[in-house]
Amino acid sequence: MGDRPLRLLIVLPSWVGDVVMATAAIRRIRDAMPGILIGALCRPGIDQLVNGSDLFDEVHVFVPHGMMATKKAAAKVRPRRYDTALLLTNSFSTALTTRLAFIPRRIGYDRDGRGVLLKDKVKPPKNSDGSWKMVPAVDYYWNLAAHLLGEAGVDWSVHTPVDCVSMPLALPGDARMELPISEADRAKCDEILSKAGVEGAYAILNPGGNNEAKRWPADRFAALADWLRAEYGFTVLINGSPAESDLIDEICGLCTSDPVSLPAMGNTLGALKPICAGAALMVTNDTGPRHIAAAMGTPLVTMFGPTDPRWTTIPVQKLADGRDSEVVLVADPALPASESANDHPERCAIEMIEESRVHDAVRFLLNTNLGLN
Repeated sequence: MGDRPLRLLIVLPSWVGDVVMATAAIRRIRDAMPGILIGALCRPGIDQLVNGSDLFDEVHVFVPHGMMATKKAAAKVRPRRYDTALLLTNSFSTALTTRLAFIPRRIGYDRDGRGVLLKDKVKPPKNSDGSWKMVPAVDYYWNLAAHLLGEAGVDWSVHTPVDCVSMPLALPGDARMELPISEADRAKCDEILSKAGVEGAYAILNPGGNNEAKRWPADRFAALADWLRAEYGFTVLINGSPAESDLIDEICGLCTSDPVSLPAMGNTLGALKPICAGAALMVTNDTGPRHIAAAMGTPLVTMFGPTDPRWTTIPVQKLADGRDSEVVLVADPALPASESANDHPERCAIEMIEESRVHDAVRFLLNTNLGLN
């Protein structure tokens, strides 16, 4: 067991979904070490997710690009005199940042050639042949928290696939992902919903993704928006980043039900949290807003194409009757548990998910959550 830190810097992942998945482990640290100062180091935008959280006492934002990025990030945190850094990232550059910040104890996975920069080198999960073991990200981060706390690490043997959809989790059953909602977040949410003229129940569609292969076809999202309006009377909000505005405009143009483009309303990551919290449903591809919605307890249909969902198995909240609040749809449910969707881009193309399967998943969630027959 290492020394108890007094001033801890947690270097947050770069991706929205990973930050959310890491919150269960960070809560474990905060609860186990009351009274210590915990800071976060993150890229721009991520601060909107965590500002106002009692998980952190301070948040440092740095731009992770450019020749001087590492030195600038180190210079930003160096005056705070952290004695321990916990790296939830895998990159060499973030390990170098903590070294240049003169943080004595640097904890992270020994991978990607950065072991020389770490004080505590945590062995990453691998198979006997040296390949990466398929481990859900929530457990990957939970294991780092255990090392910091001097506790037994995750037993990687629990991660034995039973199907191609989900993976058993090692973290305790009461562990949860969490995000704060600040007054500023709520005010922005109210402004957006008012501007959009939203009254009554609404659903969110999230058609984006960081690559084309992860995106269910635009015309199917448009048809789904019209179906949700006709079937349930929902106002449909279509979410995405500013870079996905063209995609959202395309979907809106294909609809007859006049959905709302959230980017056009000036949506932010901070506002998306209470927007998700108030939604009756989200239907999404495998992308960051899925995790935000899950942390908010929003009933959720998530579609996966040629990316394996078992890497991102998450703890989800329960519906009124005890069922999970997320339905995961994979392109090929018959894929053997021993194989990965990542290795079958054609067989697991996301367009293989039929509209009827999405409708069935929505009915499964809403007929319970809304008390419908």
